[in-house]
Amino acid sequence: MSKIKCIIIEDEPLAAKVLIDYIAAVPFLELQKTFKDAILAAEFLSNNETDLIFLDIHLPRLKGMAFLRTLVNPPSVIVTTAYHHYAVEGFDLNVTDYLLKPFEFERFLTAVNKVNAEPRRIAGSIKDFIFINVQKRKVKVLFSEILYIESQREYIKIVTTKSEYLSKMSTHEIEEVLPAHLFKRIHRSFIISVNQIDSYTAEIVEIKGIPIPIGRGYKDVIDNL
Repeated sequence: MSKIKCIIIEDEPLAAKVLIDYIAAVPFLELQKTFKDAILAAEFLSNNETDLIFLDIHLPRLKGMAFLRTLVNPPSVIVTTAYHHYAVEGFDLNVTDYLLKPFEFERFLTAVNKVNAEPRRIAGSIKDFIFINVQKRKVKVLFSEILYIESQREYIKIVTTKSEYLSKMSTHEIEEVLPAHLFKRIHRSFIISVNQIDSYTAEIVEIKGIPIPIGRGYKDVIDNL
């Protein structure tokens, strides 16, 4: 099962440390970054995707609820605050849960388990595509149509059911924006669509008759499909 990627928006160092420790103790959570204010978080989210935000209410520059209203397609949100009177407003904004500080690990786990029980929301049902740079155009590519991605020096070749695209970016860069449950890196130079696999051995994966090598350090990826 892919991990739930999350960020923390919290200006109190001790409160942030508690969340960092709690997240580290939960196997299905992966902390991407911690921010001291919502504006810095907004800059991160403009170029990156996350599955879950731990959001404090009282933040410098831009308050938590105001920030939440700016998000067009927000991920799951767990509000953290010392003020209980924000709970109603939080639930009006469809937050997953509301943690009143100070909260114990057991209460934290209850909240994140609610997020873990919403696989469709996390899996990216809201966004099922990516725009890639092809020469001077932005081309929309559906995740469901991607067969595999191959590194070609400074470029990547994205092979789909309909066409092939060459884009100037690294496999690491595109891996960061692909849904982890749908795409797996099986070689230093190859990322494959799990749903497109026809067959595989210990050495190769076959997709639409095309053999793709499995790198020596990626054997466990196939074993865990």
